[in-house]
Amino acid sequence: MWVKICANTNLEDALLAVEAGADAVGFVFAPSKRQVNAAQVAEITAGLPESVSKIGVFTTTDVEEILRVASASGLNGVQLHSSFDPALIDAVVNGSGGMLRILQVVDVSEDATPGTMQETLRIALEHPNVAAVLLDASHGGASGGTGKPFDWKLIAAGVREVAEQTGGQVIVAGGLRAENVGQAIAEFDPWGVDVASGVEASYGKKDAARVRAFVAAAKK
Repeated sequence: MWVKICANTNLEDALLAVEAGADAVGFVFAPSKRQVNAAQVAEITAGLPESVSKIGVFTTTDVEEILRVASASGLNGVQLHSSFDPALIDAVVNGSGGMLRILQVVDVSEDATPGTMQETLRIALEHPNVAAVLLDASHGGASGGTGKPFDWKLIAAGVREVAEQTGGQVIVAGGLRAENVGQAIAEFDPWGVDVASGVEASYGKKDAARVRAFVAAAKK
C-alpha cells in the first residue's frame, strides 16, 4: 500500500513520515493554513532520501508557475487540485521533460452519484500522463483539507470496477486516520492512501504517534 503524508511544513515532520515508512510526502502550495513556499520546501527536500516521492499540491492552472515552483522545490510529483484538464496535464509533464508525475484530484461532493463518479474517474485514469487519481472529499465547496470523509459505500464498488477495467491507480484521501484507514482500504482496494489532518497535532505540525500509527495501519 502506497502511503503519502501530506501538508508537511518542516524537515522534522517529513523525516518522521519517511522513518515511519511513508512512500511520499506532500507540500501544499495552494492557499491554506498549511501553505509553504518553494524556498521552504527546497530546504526540506534536500534532506530527504531520493527514494521518497516529493509531491506539491497546486490549485493554480498556471503551467509556468507550477513548473517553476516544482523545479525550485525539488519536487518529482504534482497533485492538481483543479478540474481535469488534459492540456494542463500534458503541458506540465512535457515542460518538465517527463520528470514530474501527475496526481489528478477528483473531488467527491455531497451530491456525487455513482454513475457520474465512474465516468469522471474513467476519463482521468485513461489519460496517459496521469500517474494516479486521488479521490478527496469536497464539503461546502472546499476541495481537500476538510478532515472529513466522503460517502465511501456510495461509490466504492464503482471505483473498484473502473480501476480494474482501466488498470489505473486510485488513491483515497479525505478524513482518513489510523482508526479508519483499514476500512477505507477494505472498501476501495486502492493503490494508495493520503492523509494530512488525520496525523496532525495542530495545523502544519505532525503528531509522531499518529503518523506512525497511520502508516502501520495502512501497510498492515
